[in-house]
Amino acid sequence: MNILFFLTPKSEVDYVYDDDTLWQTLEKMEHNKYTAIPIINHEDGTYVGTITEGDLLWDVKERYDLNLGNAEDQPILDIKRKRDNEPVEADADVEDIINKVMNQNFVPVIDDSECFIGIITRKDVMQYLTRKCAVHEAVYV
Repeated sequence: MNILFFLTPKSEVDYVYDDDTLWQTLEKMEHNKYTAIPIINHEDGTYVGTITEGDLLWDVKERYDLNLGNAEDQPILDIKRKRDNEPVEADADVEDIINKVMNQNFVPVIDDSECFIGIITRKDVMQYLTRKCAVHEAVYV
């Protein structure tokens, strides 16, 4: 099965650019109710990494003693990330997606130039597997 079946295209995904600030990132995450968001290079569209609520919280605690007053000037790439959501290429196997989605809320998808083209969410994969199980059970009942 082609993994692009699961893809939510970049045009439908909110993300931040690598030159956005901490404040812009917080605003976008709050507006969308995200706990993590992809970071994209503003120049060439490549996937840079993933920033999470935890990354932001720990950075604010360490740098600002929980004061957000300077958040408008803080570049998002200056924030230490615990780990990035590992991307897959568009021609990856479904098994690759399943292994990654068990540990990530979403899997970034990149093309052969490493440009971000969208995400595959854990929810979409779980819904697909649930439907497959239901069909399988119906056949054997």
